[in-house]
Formats: sequence, C-alpha cells, structure tokens
Amino acid sequence: MRQVLSSLLVIAGLVSGQAIAAPESPPHADIRDSGFVYCVSGQVNTFNPSKASSGLIVDTLAAQFYDRLLDVDPYTYRLMPELAESWEVLDNGATYRFHLRRDVPFQKTDWFTPTRKMNADDVVFTFQRIFDRNNPWHNVNGSNFPYFDSLQFADNVKSVRKLDNHTVEFRLAQPDASFLWHLATHYASVMSAEYARKLEKEDRQEQLDRQPVGTGPYQLSEYRAGQFIRLQRHDDFWRGKPLMPQVVVDLGSGGTGRLSKLLTGECDVLAWPAASQLSILRDDPRLRLTLRPGMNVAYLAFNTAKPPLNNPAVRHALALAINNQRLMQSIYYGTAETAASILPRASWAYDNEAKITEYNPAKSREQLKSLGLENLTLKLWVPTRSQAWNPSPLKTAELIQADMAQVGVKVVIVPVEGRFQEARLMDMSHDLTLSGWATDSNDPDSFFRPLLSCAAIHS
Repeated sequence: MRQVLSSLLVIAGLVSGQAIAAPESPPHADIRDSGFVYCVSGQVNTFNPSKASSGLIVDTLAAQFYDRLLDVDPYTYRLMPELAESWEVLDNGATYRFHLRRDVPFQKTDWFTPTRKMNADDVVFTFQRIFDRNNPWHNVNGSNFPYFDSLQFADNVKSVRKLDNHTVEFRLAQPDASFLWHLATHYASVMSAEYARKLEKEDRQEQLDRQPVGTGPYQLSEYRAGQFIRLQRHDDFWRGKPLMPQVVVDLGSGGTGRLSKLLTGECDVLAWPAASQLSILRDDPRLRLTLRPGMNVAYLAFNTAKPPLNNPAVRHALALAINNQRLMQSIYYGTAETAASILPRASWAYDNEAKITEYNPAKSREQLKSLGLENLTLKLWVPTRSQAWNPSPLKTAELIQADMAQVGVKVVIVPVEGRFQEARLMDMSHDLTLSGWATDSNDPDSFFRPLLSCAAIHS
C-alpha cells in the first residue's frame, strides 16, 4: 500500500501585461477579467456526487455546487455546522436531529428558478432518494449510490422526517458513531426538492443529476465534455458573494499538458500536479506551491474470489515481491510514505505500531515455489488517468510488473478507463487492480466500511 501524504495545489502569480503564447485563443481566454482558470485531470459522468464513488465531481465540483448538513475542518478534522446550524444526538446515538439555517438560497439557473429558500423538504428528499428503495427517485439514473451502498446506509436508516420547516430527524435501526461523519462528506450534498418536483412534472427526472442546482458558491454555466466546465458565481450565496465572478475548470490536458498550460499562463491554478513536477514548480518564482497531508490511501487489491489469490499465503508471498521504497521515489518523489494499514497517519485511529510488509524477493520466490506457483500469470487492471491517490497509475503498474518478474510471476497490464473500471470490476474477472480511496473525514469508518465491508464488494 502507498499512503499519499500531500494534497497538491499550485497557484500561478499573475503578472501584469503577461503575454500568453498559444496557437489560438482558448474558449476561456477572456476570463482574466473576471476569474481564473483551474486545470485539473479528470472527467465528469454525473453532477450528483451521491451517484459517484470518486472523481472530479467529488474531489472538486461538489463543493462549488452544493452544501452539506455538516462540514469538516480541513486542519483539525473536527465537525462544523454547514446547512445545519446545530444538531442533537438522542436515544443513545440512534436518533439525530438537525436544526437548519433559515437564510440559504438555491441557485437561479437557466433551467430552474427557485421560489423559496432551502428547508427541511430538501434534506428529506435528498436522503429518502438514497435510502428508500421504493422512492420513485431512487432508480432515476440507476439505483446505485456507491458510497452509501458501501455503508449499507439503506439498511440502517429507518427514516428521515421533517419535524418543521427547519428541523429534520434521522432515526437509525441501531446506533452508529460514524453517522455524522458520513453526512459531512460531499456524497451527502443536499439537493433541491422543488427542482425535483419541476422535473417530475416535465417527465425529465434524469436532468437532476445532469443540470445541477444547489446552494453552493458557484453554479454550472457551461459544460463541454472533455474540454472545460464554466462556473458562474452564485451572487446570493449564503456565506457572502464569492470573490471571483467565474471560474473555468480546464479538462483538456493531462500530465505535462497541464504543467505546460500553467507555465505559459493558460492556467492560474493547477490541482494535483505530478510529483515528478514538484522541483520545476518549486524553482519557478512566479508560482506558489501548497502542500498538506492528504486523507487518502493507494493500494494493490487482490481478487480473493479467484484461486490462487484466495489463499492468504499466496497474497503474502506476492506482497513480499513489491519494492515499496522504489515506488515512493519513482511515483511520489518523496511526497508519500509506505502504509501499514488502510488508515492514513492523520486519522485519530492510526496505529503507530502497525508493521509494514517487508520487501524480500528471495523469500517471495521461496514461498511461491513451496506453494507450487513457479509460473504464475496475473492480470493487473490499471486506471489510465492520474488519481488523487496515485499520480501515475500506469508507471506504478510497470514497476510492480518488473518486481513480480523478479520472482517468476508474469503480470499482464490491462489499462482500464476510469468510468468503465468499476463496472468491469463487478464481473470479478480481474486478478489484481490498482485502486485507492480519499475522504474528507479522519474517522476510521470512512475507510473501513467503504473498502472492507461485505457491502463494498457490490458498490
């Protein structure tokens, strides 16, 4: 496992009168007068974070479009009020009552004009859609809610009900100490019930996840798949008018292409630069590089439903063959540390005494031989794009492939596009896959249940 330590953000200093050298003006060339360009790697398959397991909507866009009942302080990892200004825990943790803010407007867009502010109806609609399998909205755009499915949310939430316009109560089948933390993730973003009713009358329910309406600081203005997303300021945002009138999220380049755009002035902010680019960024006086510990983990996953990987001794023997220190330097360039568990060091439940699997190819070869696996061939499925938890998945796979070859194991690398990876993993035909997980919460349940629970297999 490799635990990513740094959340990386590069901000370019804008120089007055700076010339931008480009073969033609990009579609957002005029944005310098009213905003900035944010370059990021990734694609969008939905604008509803509860319908995604990860990706750009969860990592970047959800916080612009939506708000949640609760937030998490990014430095102390303590719960903070957001749409709920206060809350109560009742019945020994089986009931949660939230008191909502009264001054939170929804965004006015080209496709919807709200007639009221956020209230309890919106919270009830949002969560009933997720946990109530008989709710008419549950199956719109598919019945999957990956994060909440992995938590078995629908099995533990007995009800969510409106006590009055600004009070909502959740009742659980059994107490859950992590419940508040899950409501503080972007997967729990609150949607507009009024907008949903409008779409229902027009028989256009699928647009709820494609044309977002939220209470966040920015709203969708324009989207061109694979090119860019233009965000427009929500002037009535409840925390106050955002500073920038607009933001363009540039999707058009990856890797060195994004770096080139930053250095030539086409990008103002570069998210998640490759670790190999850090020395270039540090040495450029025009740039400011910001790093902070990341609440995420990267790992090599074994398909334990397939022989011989269903044998723990085989999995241990293969783990001995992987040179984690080389991965730390070649992939993360010193911005990560080898993980001893799925919990990052920033989690309050991190075990400082947990032991890291040693690198011992001779022992690996010996154990594989004793297990009768001297000519083993395995398929390794790998995402093709950089991830928050792994900047270079394909290069990582190649290094693992070389390590395995040293102990007599042939690894066949199978590149898989991100949007197809989850669907293909469900048929369980893979042997190994490179994967990872990131969250806003330092609660261990935010890692254990989505990654290791039985329900997580199908989400």
